[in-house]
Amino acid sequence: MKLKLCCWVGVVSWLWLSGGVIVTAGEATPATTHKIKIVLIGDSTVNDGGGWGAGFKQYLTGNVECTNLAANGRSSKSFLDEGRWAKALALKGDYYLIQFGHNDEPGKGPARETDPATTYTQNLTRYVDEARAIGAKPVLVTSLTRRNFDKSGDGKLSPSLVPYVAAMIKLAAEKNVPLVDLHARSVEYCEKIGPAETAKLNPTGKDGRLDTTHLNAAGRMVFGKIVVEELRRVVPELAPYLRTEPAAKP
Repeated sequence: MKLKLCCWVGVVSWLWLSGGVIVTAGEATPATTHKIKIVLIGDSTVNDGGGWGAGFKQYLTGNVECTNLAANGRSSKSFLDEGRWAKALALKGDYYLIQFGHNDEPGKGPARETDPATTYTQNLTRYVDEARAIGAKPVLVTSLTRRNFDKSGDGKLSPSLVPYVAAMIKLAAEKNVPLVDLHARSVEYCEKIGPAETAKLNPTGKDGRLDTTHLNAAGRMVFGKIVVEELRRVVPELAPYLRTEPAAKP
């Protein structure tokens, strides 16, 4: 009996020291002395108000501290220029999920817009390199699609962010960065459920019209879950920290 007890204590001690995982009857719970820090970086389609960030948080276990620094109207350029990235790095996160594109597009003005092949890629490179420099792991996230269906009636979306998505995918491959292809997954999901069901994920703007860029409470949960599903696949070491069901319903 004493021998069995000593063996068990030894195993638990090893798991505690190595940050291992103790599996119980429920979901696996990481045996760690500190919370994993995840920092979200991006625009309004990521933040907690009109983006997938709030839904994403519902799928994290209690062993994760998630800070959402995504801000309305920001691009890969303006987020840097305003010092927001410096503040994000100061948090010393373990993982940085980075999504930009909507406000990098032409027509957003010189303070925000970028070119996919040059300045956008350069900015993303800086995010990746500087996150790695502090010992963190960057994860690139392609932009949530705008949910505008074309007028042909064939149930297909009319995506506008393809050049930025392609640039991010290319950079992720070149720099060996985990990639959550939210753009592809969100296009696939919306075209599968169709215009009527997709409309239920859109908030209503002040003008009374549906906003096909941002998300309502239901939309935040749907696309937050998709990000979690993809994150579990491309960053498998985070799987023990991700729920299969949300902590709370919208």
